[in-house]
Amino acid sequence: MKWLRLLRQPSALVGATLLACALFAALTANAFFPGDPLDMVAAPYQWPGAAHAWPLGTDLMGRDLLAGLFHGARVSLYVGLTVAVIALVLGVLIGGLAGYFGGVLDQILMAVTEFFQTVPPFLLAIILVAILTPSLGTIVFALGVTAWPSIARLTRGEFIVLREREFVSASVALGASDAHLIFIEILPNALTPILVSTALLVANAILSEAALSFLGLGDPNVVSWGSMVGTGREALRTAWYMIAVPGSAIALTVLALNLLSDALHTAFNPRLAKSRRAEAAATPDPAEPVRP
Repeated sequence: MKWLRLLRQPSALVGATLLACALFAALTANAFFPGDPLDMVAAPYQWPGAAHAWPLGTDLMGRDLLAGLFHGARVSLYVGLTVAVIALVLGVLIGGLAGYFGGVLDQILMAVTEFFQTVPPFLLAIILVAILTPSLGTIVFALGVTAWPSIARLTRGEFIVLREREFVSASVALGASDAHLIFIEILPNALTPILVSTALLVANAILSEAALSFLGLGDPNVVSWGSMVGTGREALRTAWYMIAVPGSAIALTVLALNLLSDALHTAFNPRLAKSRRAEAAATPDPAEPVRP
């Protein structure tokens, strides 16, 4: 039923289509562009459409922007998904333990969470990348260890509510262990709001990686959409397309993930879906004349 509600939403269809395009580019990058996207293959500053061999033009160093767009999709999506996995593991583990056991452990874990929330995540990521030297692994690590606090708080809240439910009390009466209660009884019922926020985690990670690359803290050995934007900023006034091409890819991918997150939230939240249907039914049809 929930998946049917998801499929009926236009935002889910649009978001899935845009995200499928990004995934297609990432999966077929080596097939369509087997060479190194960092190679200089033509004259620099060729505008899109100026040459048939380079449909999206070349950058200020003569690199193919279309090849960079395809290969950049691999790096950007890899960073987004890996950071989301790290944040989910840390957040669910810390939030679940704090919400289930409570007491002193809850106070300690929430104090650690508040510390990470006090320091701006992007500033902490910049410090970590600068200290550990910029590389793809460093970027993933820095963004992953700064993205988990929101998931931890969400998980903690779900565990606090669910541990008082009747089915948990029944399992306790039957002698279930703490591990059984956490992983079998509570966690599966707490996953829905956690998974809904995963799309936003991926979107934020893609934007953060792009910002790091724009600041010159990206991996110099790979091409990402952020590094393409960072390279093109030097020619912003004379060749704005160098920023517009990768910038559009970032914007559309983030838009797709936000649309999917909103659609998942609506589909898996019956109260929200019911309220929206009620609002739609209460809104008068503009084509229908208003009777006095």
